[in-house]
Amino acid sequence: MDQIIAAFARAGARGTAALMPYYTLGYPDRATSLDVIAAIAADSDLLELGVPFSDPLADGPTIQHSTQVSLERGTTLAGCLEMLRELRGRGIQTPVLLFGYYNPFLAYGLDALAADARAAGAQGFIVPDLPPEEAADLESAAAAQGLAYVHFLAPTSSPRRIAAVAERARGFIYLVSVAGVTGARQTVGSDLAGFIGRVRQRTTTPLAVGFGISTPEQAAAVGRLADGVIVGSALINAVDRADDKPQAAAAYIRSLHRAINHQKE
Repeated sequence: MDQIIAAFARAGARGTAALMPYYTLGYPDRATSLDVIAAIAADSDLLELGVPFSDPLADGPTIQHSTQVSLERGTTLAGCLEMLRELRGRGIQTPVLLFGYYNPFLAYGLDALAADARAAGAQGFIVPDLPPEEAADLESAAAAQGLAYVHFLAPTSSPRRIAAVAERARGFIYLVSVAGVTGARQTVGSDLAGFIGRVRQRTTTPLAVGFGISTPEQAAAVGRLADGVIVGSALINAVDRADDKPQAAAAYIRSLHRAINHQKE
C-alpha cells in the first residue's frame, strides 16, 4: 500500500495525475501480455492487471473479448500470480493492482490469495463486483498483508455511499466516469468535475478516474481534475491493431504520458 501512496505522491510532486493503464494478463497469449506490460511500465505510474473471468460484468466488448481469449488460452488466477512474479523478475518495479472478480478470488481463498499476491509482488486488489457492504473479508485479508483494497464510486453514488467509501478507502478511490461498462468513448462524463468535487469534499485519498478515457486529450483533461487516469480498452485496441504489439502499446501509453505531463512530441 505504501508503494501506491508513493506513486500518487510522485505524480503530485510533478504537478500531474498518475497514469494507470489496464491490461489483461494472458492476452492475446501469455508471452505477448508480459511483453506488452513490460513495454508500458516505464511510462506508467501504476499498473492495473486484469485477471480474466467468464462473466466480467463491468467490462465492455473490448475487455470482455480479451478476457475470453485469455481464458481459452488457459489463464488461471494462479497463472496470473506467476506472470506477476515473472514481471518482477524482469525488473518491473511499477506498483500493481490486480483487477478481478470475486468468484475466483473467493474460490482461491482470501487469506491465501492475499499472501500469495504479496509474495508475487502485488500492491492491492480492485474487485468491481464486490460492494463495500460485502467487502470486509477481502479488505481484512488484504490489510493483513499490507495490501490495498480499492473501492469504486460512480456518478450515481449517494452521499451516504460516498461517505462510507471515503471512510474505508485505502490507496485510492476508483471513480467510474460514466454509468456503464468499460470501453473507449468519444467523451467522458459530462459532470465529471462535479462528481470529483463531491467526493473530494469527503476525503483526501487520491481519486483515479476510469471507464471511457481513450485519447491523449481526454487523458490530459481528466488529469487536470483527478489524481489518477485509468485507461484500458483503448490500450487493448491499440495492441489489437498492431503487428508489433509491445511497440504499439508503448507508443500509445507514451502519448498519454506526454499529454498528462504537458509534454510535446
